[in-house]
Amino acid sequence: MSPVLVAFEGVDASGKSTQARRIAERHQALFAFEPGDTEFGVELRRWVLDGETVMNGPTEALVMLADRAHHVAQVVGPALRAGRSVVADRYVASTLAYQGYGRGVDLAALRAANDLAVGPYRPTLTILLDVDLGVANERRSGQSRDRFEGEDSAFFARVREGYLALAAEGGWALIDGSAGEAQVAREVDELVADLAW
Repeated sequence: MSPVLVAFEGVDASGKSTQARRIAERHQALFAFEPGDTEFGVELRRWVLDGETVMNGPTEALVMLADRAHHVAQVVGPALRAGRSVVADRYVASTLAYQGYGRGVDLAALRAANDLAVGPYRPTLTILLDVDLGVANERRSGQSRDRFEGEDSAFFARVREGYLALAAEGGWALIDGSAGEAQVAREVDELVADLAW
């Protein structure tokens, strides 16, 4: 039986991290996240999120992709090769949504770079938790703001539209993340029940 790689995607405050952690624990899978799941990644995360380092869209994308390539080489790939399933809080689609649709970086170039970063390690299932931006903003109120969270509503509208376009194109599972946590959990559980954990 082959291990599975389940990727949770969505804008910040969509509930994806909560569900990814819960599913990983429930199925004794490895919980992985981006950016910053390795020592190298911690430094890359600091650079890209602190908001103080000036970066254009391509620079930001390449930093995120460097984190992903290292993360896959050091964490995701070894776990899958060892027969352990992985649940990822963000993966390939985040770069397409945030840097592609959000920042306007060429999608074809990002897809090629993602191919290089992840190699054969593609998600078995991608789950998009979609939330209205008003709900996401409400959930984030009072939290400190990083480079992305400090962006304006137009940026997040582009990211959300990008996620929805990618979900339609890729046949991902789509869940209304604005529903109560218990309802979202039930829907997620149904989606992953038949996977070969």
